[in-house]
Amino acid sequence: MKVLIVGAGPAGSTAAYYLAQAGVDVTVLEKTSFPREKVCGDGLTPRAVREIQKLGLPHPEADGWRRNKGLRLIAGGRTIELPWPEVLDFPRYGLIRTRLGFDEELARHAQSAGAVVLERHSVTEALRSEDGRVTGVRAALLDYAGRKTGETRDFDADVVLAADGNSSRTAVSLGIPKRDDRPLGVAVRTYFTSPRHDDDWMEGWLELPGRDGKLLPGYGWVFGVGDGTSNVGLGILNSSKEFGKLDYKQVLREWTAGMPAEWGFTPENQVGEIRGAALPMGFNRTPHYAPGLLLLGDAGGMVSPFNGEGISYAMESARFAAEFIIGAAARQRAGAWGPGATADADAHLARYADYVRGQWGSHFTLGRAFAAVIGKPAVMKLALRTGMPIPVLMRFVVRLLANLTDPAAKGFEDRVIRVLERLVPATGNTGSLTNSGTNSAVSATKVRVNP
Repeated sequence: MKVLIVGAGPAGSTAAYYLAQAGVDVTVLEKTSFPREKVCGDGLTPRAVREIQKLGLPHPEADGWRRNKGLRLIAGGRTIELPWPEVLDFPRYGLIRTRLGFDEELARHAQSAGAVVLERHSVTEALRSEDGRVTGVRAALLDYAGRKTGETRDFDADVVLAADGNSSRTAVSLGIPKRDDRPLGVAVRTYFTSPRHDDDWMEGWLELPGRDGKLLPGYGWVFGVGDGTSNVGLGILNSSKEFGKLDYKQVLREWTAGMPAEWGFTPENQVGEIRGAALPMGFNRTPHYAPGLLLLGDAGGMVSPFNGEGISYAMESARFAAEFIIGAAARQRAGAWGPGATADADAHLARYADYVRGQWGSHFTLGRAFAAVIGKPAVMKLALRTGMPIPVLMRFVVRLLANLTDPAAKGFEDRVIRVLERLVPATGNTGSLTNSGTNSAVSATKVRVNP
């Protein structure tokens, strides 16, 4: 079985590693050249660290991986430090690693397993057979400056994995729309030379002042990178009436201007520009499976509405996709001389969408409710004033938001979270593609790519 992966971010490179390890013929098409930047807080929770461990990717501090103890939360004039919880299935540490280094190391790790990674290949569309099945992609070749050379190249495959982020040209070319009934976030960040670069905690500011003193639905962060700089940024949800009307870069400037001078979060200490990106949340692009195609990570809206975390879900979705592809390949080999071999393999691949839904659907549904609630400034303010003085409650909140629970555990917090998730329906994997690639509902929907 031949697999093509569009995008060499955390989802694409993770899938490539597992597939190559299993002996699958896998090629990754990446539109940029490494090393390359990505807008991110650079923070990896224990959920993401678990995926790094499963990959066998070394992450020593000497190579730029900085461990942290947990979360320091600031709100309502209070500060509370909450170590990462002791959960059987997760490590008790998080990491800070710039995407400049993290993504390249993942890609090289996949190459070491036998994956082919082709840089400067910008995929423009998916290719389909007459019956609508995805059979490959078309890519524009770029020069080292990122400009199109005028040359294109077609790649064929048995399965294509769209791991090309929020804008996902692969999915858009097939008419798979984004869903407006899902939360959307915007994150902006920059770096400052700062004495706080070696902080052992991931710091979250749960109150962002907006106009007229009202709180914005989102949070700010200060993550020490360990290289002399701190990653400072903020994320805002579209549950606010002010969403889309604010200059988020200016919000960041005003927020950092009010911080203690000794931290160094000043224009003269700023390293690089303020950059922003959209956060596609709660499965905002479905279906996650179509014949010959699977959506991974941000391309399928796999960002948590609770905390904006996307890397862990991107890597997990990649691991799941690889497992289904390896299983489908085994079925295809077993039935190679029978007429139903391809159909049996496709039926197995189709289970990927429901599996992903079963893993996080209820959690994301709760997250959507959470996003709606914190969009009400008065409710958010009351919740913070009530919760911050109670460490036990805040520890529970952190476990819920970071999705750090043990499904088999009998502890009180795990049982409460399981009950909450059983009370809500799992966010769905709805939608379908006809043989022509789009149905009437999709055709009538204008696909809008957020900046």
